[in-house]
Amino acid sequence: MVVNVSEAKTKLSKLIEMVQHGERVVIVENDLPIADLVMHEPARKRRLGILNNEVKIPDDFLAEDEEINEMFYGKDK
Repeated sequence: MVVNVSEAKTKLSKLIEMVQHGERVVIVENDLPIADLVMHEPARKRRLGILNNEVKIPDDFLAEDEEINEMFYGKDK
């Protein structure tokens, strides 16, 4: 369902009820969509350490590479 802003202001309770029954409401202003009225989805908790022991970072990860430095800076630093 598509409604303009002024209609959404006056019919907010009805629109919320429609959303609770699975309807998606798009609020438009000057025929441009500006907001979607949909059911709230609670944020999921983040799991820390999900890639523990899956990713290996080499010891020389931060070491500079002369070839790459030359590409950026030229032969004379």
